[in-house]
Order: sequence, then C-alpha cells, then structure tokens
Amino acid sequence: MLLHIARGAIAHELGVQQETHEDAQWLHDQGACFVTLRQADDLRGCIGTLRAHRPLVDDVKANALGAAFRDPRFSPLVARELEITRVEVSLLSQVEELMCKSERESLAKLRPGIDGVIFEYGYHHSTFLPQVWAELPDPADFMAHLKQKAGLPPDFWDAAVKLGRYTVSKWSER
Repeated sequence: MLLHIARGAIAHELGVQQETHEDAQWLHDQGACFVTLRQADDLRGCIGTLRAHRPLVDDVKANALGAAFRDPRFSPLVARELEITRVEVSLLSQVEELMCKSERESLAKLRPGIDGVIFEYGYHHSTFLPQVWAELPDPADFMAHLKQKAGLPPDFWDAAVKLGRYTVSKWSER
C-alpha cells in the first residue's frame, strides 16, 4: 500500500493518473519513512523523515515527491523516467539514543544490517538507513562514511557526538 501511495504521488505530480487507496486507519497515525528511488541499480533519489511528526500517508507522499523532485543530488524526475524508476519505502521505528563515551564503544553497540544510524555533532547531521550496511559492512567504515556525509573527517570524534539508531520495515517494487 505504501509503495502505491508513493508512486501515485509522483505520478500525480507528473500529470499521470494512478489510483491509490488511502483509507486504512493506520495510514493516518503519525509515522516516519524514507522513500528511495532507483533506476537499475543506481540511486535516483532518497528523501526521508527521521522522527514521526505527521500522518504516515502525508509523510510517504511528501518524501516521495522530495525524492523525485527535490533531492539536490539529482535533477527532477521527468515523466519518461517513471516506468524505469523503482520505488522503495522504509518505515522507521522510533529512534533510540545510543549512550556512548567513545567511538569504540559506539562501534561495539551497532548492529550491522539491522540499525539505521543518526550521527549528530553541532550543526553536522547525517543518517544511513540499514540498507547501507550491504555496501559498508564493517562498522568502522560505516561510521567513517557517516561522518563524511555529515561534512566531517572520517577519523573525527568528540565527546559531544550524539548517535541514534532505528530499524526499518522495507518494501520495494520489483
């Protein structure tokens, strides 16, 4: 259902009509998700919300439109790309704060393949969904890339670093 809602929001924005069903009560509970778009095996857009603050149906639509048209890494999706674009929706759990005194301790607490991780230091923020473990299976490499994504050196660490983790339920189009 979430995949159809995400694709429907993108299609509607492109002027293509697609019927979606949005009447399930649970869609109106607050939820947080990421919508990822792929063409073949290449990333085409990914936008999401880390903490629930609006109805899930609205979050899915907003993030689908963000991934398709406002991801700054890509040009906006055009209608001819819709058929070759695969949609993935990751529904996030609540974020659990990781209390760690050192990077070594934080690495020991991470669960490769399970945890999505949020890195925060001052105005530096980044996250990786659990799916990123497939590309970066070593916790030290995962953390180094997460810090680089936040705009920091890969060997950076400070006592003021805050980490959070979450899990996802994920659905992908074939």
